[in-house]
Amino acid sequence: MSSYIEVKNVSKSFGGKAILQDVSLSIEQGTAVGLVGANGSGKSVLFKILCGFEKPDRGSVYVRGKQLGKNGRDFPESLGVFINSPGFIGIYSGFQNLKFLADIQGKIGEKEIRQAMGKVGLDPDNKTKVDNYSLGMKQKLGIAQAIMEGQDILILDEPFNALDYKTYEDVKAIIRMLKAEGKTIFLTSHHFKDIEQLCDQVYSIEDCRLIPITEEIAARYREME
Repeated sequence: MSSYIEVKNVSKSFGGKAILQDVSLSIEQGTAVGLVGANGSGKSVLFKILCGFEKPDRGSVYVRGKQLGKNGRDFPESLGVFINSPGFIGIYSGFQNLKFLADIQGKIGEKEIRQAMGKVGLDPDNKTKVDNYSLGMKQKLGIAQAIMEGQDILILDEPFNALDYKTYEDVKAIIRMLKAEGKTIFLTSHHFKDIEQLCDQVYSIEDCRLIPITEEIAARYREME
């Protein structure tokens, strides 16, 4: 039986500079995967390849046994993406923003939007403009966007960045809830302890290569916090 997500010998360079070299990864459905590494190490590039936003120079990516990018199929189905500080229309409310995005795809209606906002602790009837949202509310809205279509695979890139303690704990609880629902999650964070607590598998990108976290590497990251 093939893995739910499989990365095979992926390499990527920009301007002649190697970013990823021979990266391979096998992930079963429902697994939470943590990714750590220095800024510029290649975490975001790997995420973009998983999303279909970038094509590898060599190697291939399979989702549910289907090769990503083959025959023009560049974007995996049922993928939700959260990026740090997501951009929304400032003069719209949170609900209006999600409805605007949902209407583009035409896959879901107001019921699903309300359910997604409720899961992350946002009131869909709150008329406050996103311009007046706190950072934590914007982060939660970004996660709601990532899950509102019932996506099975979630890429969460720095969801804890610059949050106050309460919202930080709220977002951790949301991720635990999504794990309990059987979502396959890829997570990055500057806080290694969050990765350790929330993820089933943890990897570091060092010298362009993906390395499973050993206790020695974990100790080094703990000392950096």
